[in-house]
Amino acid sequence: MKNKFKIIVLTVLGVMGAGVLSILLMQAANRYQEMENTQIVAEAEAVASAETEALILQPEPIPELEEQEPEPEPVFEPYDIHILMVGDNLLHKGVIRRGETEDGYNFDFEFEPIADYLDAADIAIINQEVPLAGNDRGYPGFPKFNAPVEVAQAISDAGFDVVLAATNHAYDQGLSGLKNFADLFLNDYPNLLLTGIHGSEYDRDAELPTVEDENGNTVIHDASRIPLIEAGGYTFAILNYTYGPNMETLPKELNGYLELLCPHKKSTGLMDFTNIDPQVLEDIRLAEEMADVTIVCPHWGTEYTSTPSKYQQKFAEAMVEAGADLILGAHPHVIQPVEVVTSENGNSALCYYSLGNYVSTQKKPLSMLEAMAWVTFHVEEDGISLSLEDSCAIPMVAHYTAPPTRFDQVYLLEDYSEELAESHGIRNYGEGRLYYDKLLTWSDEILGEYARNGRDILDNLEQ
Repeated sequence: MKNKFKIIVLTVLGVMGAGVLSILLMQAANRYQEMENTQIVAEAEAVASAETEALILQPEPIPELEEQEPEPEPVFEPYDIHILMVGDNLLHKGVIRRGETEDGYNFDFEFEPIADYLDAADIAIINQEVPLAGNDRGYPGFPKFNAPVEVAQAISDAGFDVVLAATNHAYDQGLSGLKNFADLFLNDYPNLLLTGIHGSEYDRDAELPTVEDENGNTVIHDASRIPLIEAGGYTFAILNYTYGPNMETLPKELNGYLELLCPHKKSTGLMDFTNIDPQVLEDIRLAEEMADVTIVCPHWGTEYTSTPSKYQQKFAEAMVEAGADLILGAHPHVIQPVEVVTSENGNSALCYYSLGNYVSTQKKPLSMLEAMAWVTFHVEEDGISLSLEDSCAIPMVAHYTAPPTRFDQVYLLEDYSEELAESHGIRNYGEGRLYYDKLLTWSDEILGEYARNGRDILDNLEQ
C-alpha cells in the first residue's frame, strides 16, 4: 500500500513536474524568442542606421562629363576704310543762279551725281573754296566771293564729314566774314568737322605750350590744333592749310584765324611762299602721336597749271618726312598728277597734287576736267595701311550752259559724251570749245594709271 502511494505520489509529482517543466520550457523558449526578435530588430536598426549614415556621409557620385573642345577664337575678318574727296566748291554766280528757288536756295543738285560714292565712303571731304559769310552780304563773285549759307545744308545732307576752309578766298569778306563762315559750321552743323579756320570763340592770344623744333624754330605743341575724326575703329587727323589769303602781306587781324602753309614775318606780316611753315610740320608730328592716320590737305600750287610746282614737290616731301600718310591737294583749278612721294628718311605717302574744281563756271576748258579722290585703307589684324591698288582718281566733268551762265551738273567722264561737250556753255562764255576726246587725253596724260571708272569702284564694293 505504501508502495502504491509512493508510486501514485511519484506519478502525480512526475506529471506535475512534467507540466511545470513544460511551462518553464515554454516560458524559456518565449523569452529566447523575444530576445532573438529584439536582437534581430536591433541588428536591423543598426544596419539601417549604418546605411543611412553611409548615405549621409558619402555624396552621390558625379557622372563623368565628356571632354569638350575649347571654342575657337573668332577669326579676324579684314576690311577696308574708304576716303573720298572732291575739289573746289567754287560757287560762281552761274552756280548760285542754279540754286535759286521760290523761297530761297537749295544746292542739293550739286551732289546728287555722286550720291552713291558719298554713301559708300567712310570719310567724305569737300574743299569749300569760298566763304559762306552771310546772305545779307550779297554774292559779288570774284575777287570777293561769298555764297549762300544754304550751301552748308546741302553739304551736310549729302553726307560729307569734313569741310576744308583754309583757302585763298577764306578772307574775301574780311575777318568778320571768316568768323561767320566758321561759326556757321561750328554752331549749326556739329556733325561736320571744319578745318583750316577758326571762329569767334577762338582765342588767338591764349598761351599754348611750345617746343623748339630741330631747326630751332619755336612752334606750338598743343592737341587742340589737331582735328580728329573716327572711322572703322581708327582715328584720322585731317590737317588743312592755305598758302595765303591772296595777299603778299598777312593782315595782323587775320593772324591765328587762318591756318597757313607758308610762314610770315611776325613784325611785318610779309609772306614767304617759297618755304613751308615749321608749324605745319610740328602739327603733323603731333598728329602722328594722336591718330592712326594723318591726312594733310594743302591749298597750294600754280593756278591753271597741270604739273606740280617745285614748291609743291618740296612741301610734299617735307610733309611726308614729318609723318603724313596721305596728301590731298587743291587750288590750281585743274587736275594735277597723283604719285607716291618718298622722303629721305624712308617715309612714303600717296599725294594727289590737285583735284581741280568740283563745281564752277570757269572759262578754261581744262578747268572743266576734275577728279574725285578715292583712297582705300586696308585693315588687317596687325593694323591699317594704305592700299595703292585700291586707290584712284575718278575723272569728272563740270557742265554748264550759257548765256546766261547757269551750272547744270557734274558728270563722271565715263558718262560724258561728244554731244554734251559740243553743248557746253564754255563755247559762248569761255576761252574756246570743249572737246570730248581732249578730256579723255588730258585724263590719261595727267592722272595716268590712277584714273579709274567710277562704276568699276562701285562694282568692286558690291562684290
